[in-house]
Amino acid sequence: MQKKISIKPYIEIKDVTHRYGTITVLDQISCTIEKGSLTAILGPNGSGKTTLVRAIMGLLTPDKGTITINGKNPKEMRTNIGYVPQQLQFDRTLPITVKEFLEVYTCTNTHHQHKDSTHILAEVGLTEHIHQKIGTLSGGQFQRALIARALLHKKDILILDEPSAAIDAEGEETLYQMIEKLNREHGITCILISHDITMVHRFADSVLCLNKEKICQGTPSDTITPDVLKKLYGSEMGMYHHHH
Repeated sequence: MQKKISIKPYIEIKDVTHRYGTITVLDQISCTIEKGSLTAILGPNGSGKTTLVRAIMGLLTPDKGTITINGKNPKEMRTNIGYVPQQLQFDRTLPITVKEFLEVYTCTNTHHQHKDSTHILAEVGLTEHIHQKIGTLSGGQFQRALIARALLHKKDILILDEPSAAIDAEGEETLYQMIEKLNREHGITCILISHDITMVHRFADSVLCLNKEKICQGTPSDTITPDVLKKLYGSEMGMYHHHH
């Protein structure tokens, strides 16, 4: 099924610069993200990926430049954004089930009427695990539970930080397929931070290559090239070019 992507940019980032002390982590970044797209942000550690995402979420204000989402300040749109962290620190020995894990979240978030947790768990393929203890889930299953939690309240944007960092290859494939399904069938604008070039090449519509400044942005086939990889990761990465 062909996705419909709007012509007008949904997220507009203009000349964004941000520093921590004397260290510049974002240097005059300008780019756009289309509504309904699946956009990957590639870059080495320390390239500013997380800082840019935090600015998109309205959790920090850049030193210079502007970010708008549908013409609004990100802080006004914060309740429309779901976020899935790379790691969630909590006591996994807590004797709560997957369903209870989601219900605790709905009790602490009242911005929107929440969706039925059973329906959401079906969306992420966890129906069979609804009564399983949250601490016994595999890495991939737990990431899907975090995505379910992020989607309990209606979200227009889903941001995922290294969603497959602690998952085996089979679980990674399943996770990316699920993200693509949510993106295609529900029109959720997905933004994911990733180091996995192969998966990005296969699933992303658009890739933003970032190393404190914008290296390039475009389709995976246009952006994931030996020259760009050298700029991002150094000469040793230049040999890796995927033709999938």
